[in-house]
Amino acid sequence: MYVHVYPNPPPGTRYARLQEFLVHAGEPPYRLRQLLRGVHDRGVDEFAELTELPVRLRRLLAAEFGPTLTALSPVASQHGPQVEKVLFESMRGARIETVLAKYRARWTSLCVSTQVGCGLGCTFCASGAVGLVRNLDADEICDQVLHFAPVDSIAFMGMGEALANPHTFPALELLTGGDFHAIGPRRITVSTVGFAPGMRRLVAEYPQVNLTLSVHSPYDEERAELIPLQNRFPLAECLGILDDHVVASRRKVYLAYLLIDGINDSAAHARALAALVRARRRPELFHVSVIPYNDAAGVSERFRRPRPAAVAGFLANLRSRGVRASRRQQFGGDLDAACGQLHARYLSGQSGETATRAPGRRTSLDITEG
Repeated sequence: MYVHVYPNPPPGTRYARLQEFLVHAGEPPYRLRQLLRGVHDRGVDEFAELTELPVRLRRLLAAEFGPTLTALSPVASQHGPQVEKVLFESMRGARIETVLAKYRARWTSLCVSTQVGCGLGCTFCASGAVGLVRNLDADEICDQVLHFAPVDSIAFMGMGEALANPHTFPALELLTGGDFHAIGPRRITVSTVGFAPGMRRLVAEYPQVNLTLSVHSPYDEERAELIPLQNRFPLAECLGILDDHVVASRRKVYLAYLLIDGINDSAAHARALAALVRARRRPELFHVSVIPYNDAAGVSERFRRPRPAAVAGFLANLRSRGVRASRRQQFGGDLDAACGQLHARYLSGQSGETATRAPGRRTSLDITEG
């Protein structure tokens, strides 16, 4: 006999609280599914607009939870060629930045934040210069996606170390769940500077999600200067996790390499990085993504962007040694929205841009092809 299975939201999330309220109110189990369809199919973010539900119930929900379902409000936005950056403020007062990139092939990618600031202290990163204020909860992570929905892919590459935040995992459950966002796990990428416990959990629970490990130097001492977490979870340990993962899943993984002028861009660095990749059990499943450094607020002036010829030479060196490598396409440098540039100067209310009250979800994007 067919048994209808109703949504089972992760504990502690907004939908779990709504489900509990509906049960206590004596509502039938299908009410939560009706609510979810209004949110995810029609883009509704206010209880009063959930016409799937009786008016009486909508009023009860608004009285209990407030007029809106979402945990974030857009307070400012910037637009550039192929990119939009939005500053959000949460109901709990946190301010974070989210970036939407639009590619010429009409493919969109959303870079979401998982923490306010970051506590890992990577010396090249603006978020790390701020320090960790707090983790975002699963609702705050997912509401960044709701604001821009629909999007083609999602990258956990914004403010914060995603795998150091335990709320990343219920967020992934909501993003990939068929009753919620219903986004295929292969359209999601999680980036880490090497938080090994989170890496192990991710490959065990979400093996189809793409995983990117930031390397930035093949030398342990130098990498520790760039990424202090190296002292706790060495690169060799993180690469071992990826080794096991690619053998078990046969899925490609990515090694991010931030190329910094005069620091980690030498031919010797390329040779050592290539040797690390070739030593893997399935080296053909490791892809190096080279990222030219972007100037970032609060970061030492010794970090400089490499010349284009240096980037091309580094890539050629890797490829000549049989390593699959490419330059990451970058947008938003002029908006402080590129890799490593998201920061929390807005915590003090000091915005260096003209704040514009952003419209609600389902907004049209003021993006031009560059």
